Amino acid sequence: MATLPRTNESGFFEIRLESIGGLGANLAGKMLAEAGVMGAGLNGVSFSSYGSEKKGSPVKAHIRFCDTDMNIRDTSPVERPHVIGIFHENLAKTVNVVSGMYEDTIVLVNSKKSPEQLKEKLKLKAGTIAVVDATGIALEENNRVNMAMLGGLFRLCDFLDPEFMKGVIRKSLEKKYPHAVQPAIRTFERGYNELRFATFELPEGESMPPVTRMDTPILGYETQPIGGTIINPGNSILKDLSSSRSGRMPHFDPEKCIHCANCDNVCPDFCFVWEEQPDKKGRPQMFLQGIDYQYCKGCLKCVTACPTEALTAALEEEGYAEAHRVPHRFRLAN
Repeated sequence: MATLPRTNESGFFEIRLESIGGLGANLAGKMLAEAGVMGAGLNGVSFSSYGSEKKGSPVKAHIRFCDTDMNIRDTSPVERPHVIGIFHENLAKTVNVVSGMYEDTIVLVNSKKSPEQLKEKLKLKAGTIAVVDATGIALEENNRVNMAMLGGLFRLCDFLDPEFMKGVIRKSLEKKYPHAVQPAIRTFERGYNELRFATFELPEGESMPPVTRMDTPILGYETQPIGGTIINPGNSILKDLSSSRSGRMPHFDPEKCIHCANCDNVCPDFCFVWEEQPDKKGRPQMFLQGIDYQYCKGCLKCVTACPTEALTAALEEEGYAEAHRVPHRFRLAN
């Protein structure tokens, strides 16, 4: 049986995965638990919490391990994780992804940035930040982000056997998707080998932020506005869906656009911005102005629907969305 590097007061080693629907965090959590139980001889449990299953909604996967001489009867969310896996760095814009971490918690981030840059972005005081470009690896290997993130997590959790994990991957894929086995294993290996990390000590005289309960509504009977006004509706109007993109996004070329609105008809999140202008004969017509990338989750349905290649799929580059975003006027008013 493997030896856990450390445990909390209840005897558990705990991992929390922060993700969005479509990146495979739920499956990654199940595979981690299987590797701990079947491969390392530990007791383990994995479960997830999420709302709508629509691609782009927040997902948390919770994993607990303990020695075999004790049972796991706790299925509450992991609030004090020893390891945090963040499947998309932009999640930090809307979710407190590092809530409850210890001074020595390890935070694995899917990003191209350096650990030092991510320390500032995540506003961390202490801990170890590990970085792997899981999206880039997945695109190059024609595979999924979760396989690269699993590779990084196995590197950080050295009580887990990476060779056992490769066997789990083979078992899971070889019957239905034999062609996907080797790309998945290569993605896992690259995630394991291409990890970068740095450790930051807590500054003298400072303390870690207080722990806040996970998955607790911000508004309740004591904190909601007078009159029960709903200030954060359950739709994408006030949301930032940029963390949903998985490495690709549409680029818009206005010179090739014929303003047919095929893109708008298939867009699930109302990303396209239109303006009424006179056409060549002076008649009013709606003309496409561009894309509000804040609400674009990178599904690329618009690219498939476009008849003129005015919309093309491209790898997402840092800063491109902010520089080319055309905001909706009514959303700005909100």
